[in-house]
Amino acid sequence: MKETKKKRLQMPHTYVIIFAVVVICALLTYLIPVGGFQTQDVTYMVGDTEKTRTVIVPDSFTYELDEAGNRVYNGVPLFGTEDFGGQGMLNYVFEGLTSGDKTGTAVGIVAFILVIGGAFGIVMRTGAVDAGIHAMINRTKGREIILIPVLFTLFSLGGAVFGMGEEAIPFAMVIVPLTIAMGYDAVVAVCITYCATQIGFGASWMNPFGLAIAQGIAGVPVMSGAGFRIVMWVVFTAVGILFTMVYARKIKKNPMASVAYESDAYYRDQMSKTDEEQSSFTLGQALVLLTVLATIIWTVRGVIVKGYYIPEIASQFFVMGLVAGIIGCIFHLNDMHASDVASAFQSGAADLVGAALVVGMAKGIVIVLGGTEATTPSVMNTILYALGNVLSNVPGVLAAWLMYVFQSLFNFVVVSGSGQAALTMPIMAPLADLAGISRQVAVLAYQLGDAMTNLIVPTSGCLLGVLGVARLEWGKWAKFQIKMQGVLFLLSSVFVIVAVMIGFS
Repeated sequence: MKETKKKRLQMPHTYVIIFAVVVICALLTYLIPVGGFQTQDVTYMVGDTEKTRTVIVPDSFTYELDEAGNRVYNGVPLFGTEDFGGQGMLNYVFEGLTSGDKTGTAVGIVAFILVIGGAFGIVMRTGAVDAGIHAMINRTKGREIILIPVLFTLFSLGGAVFGMGEEAIPFAMVIVPLTIAMGYDAVVAVCITYCATQIGFGASWMNPFGLAIAQGIAGVPVMSGAGFRIVMWVVFTAVGILFTMVYARKIKKNPMASVAYESDAYYRDQMSKTDEEQSSFTLGQALVLLTVLATIIWTVRGVIVKGYYIPEIASQFFVMGLVAGIIGCIFHLNDMHASDVASAFQSGAADLVGAALVVGMAKGIVIVLGGTEATTPSVMNTILYALGNVLSNVPGVLAAWLMYVFQSLFNFVVVSGSGQAALTMPIMAPLADLAGISRQVAVLAYQLGDAMTNLIVPTSGCLLGVLGVARLEWGKWAKFQIKMQGVLFLLSSVFVIVAVMIGFS
């Protein structure tokens, strides 16, 4: 009886959840007429640099009408047709995977995940990471818990300062086996890497990919309101650290309580083999780890100074994998040869194929709703317009809080921070004026709604990439994360309400 009940309560696979959402969205295309907005270019300053962004004109929404003057419904077909541009409900996976370009969206993120997976497959094949973790565990015996607040703070700063997001995937490849070896689980690793970056992203006072764009579009001085946001970042980061440490202590006492206990067996087995085979930390292993460290420094500098993004970062980590493979062959680490390097790259990429597929599937949801082009009549635009109208008649504090809720829900479909800002801020900023709250509060509602829900939405390619590294199913992650999500939701609500009450501007 107990086993039957447990199976009934089991969370569906991520693919099942996304397919269900696709079906619902397809049905909506038969129930909701399509419409579109006009767009305009806005300019704003980030430091001494002038930025330009194409945004919608708030009051320009119009429904598409047929020759008889009736509203048009573009019900999505089962299969793509020539009239529909080759896009249909049952080819959402292919269309999603092939959408976008190398600088982002689906195809770029898919390539990024596979290249990163392959590169770290080579690094892991050398045995250097396992040996390094083994050495670190021996030195920090009994003090492992200290690493959690240190690493969490560093990753949170990365999210706050330069919008760290996808970069968490390669870091997780090192941190996951580290936390498991310390007696915790993969969930702790996801918290101190990806969760920390998104908390930093959402509470940032200088994030160039979210906050700066939203403030520029809303007509608010870019990087203004830093004092309030720095306090917010400290509070959110402290809460995230506390939540993670309490959970980590619980798992340390009872590993079986972990939602990742079964999936962590892969890493535990690797660690036990390392314990049996490890004799000493060799020069070759040290050189591989120094290569990883040098690549991390190179990447951080590239992002901050040169503005590197997905294509450049993927290339940097490919170089890291290549150099690690050469070192492995020269020093015969784990008896490596040239063919082993190629095999390790292939198996490393294969480990993340599941996560890469989810990226395309998630993008398929947007495609079924008609895409995110504001000028192209779509159901997405109609939904955005309707939600804006609902908020326009709500006053004060309630309006600000509902903006936050709206941004949180909208992030399920549009997970790109800059994309969400371009679509929603031109509507939210004027609505803030009507509700008697500052546009700075509207920006605050956006950044909290955009980032905090990234921790749980199954449509986030970055989240699924990190979970892929951790070998953790989204359903199991959600079982843990829903508690943290509740805490962050309440905390975000408090900050939005406080911002209105103190006249944050």
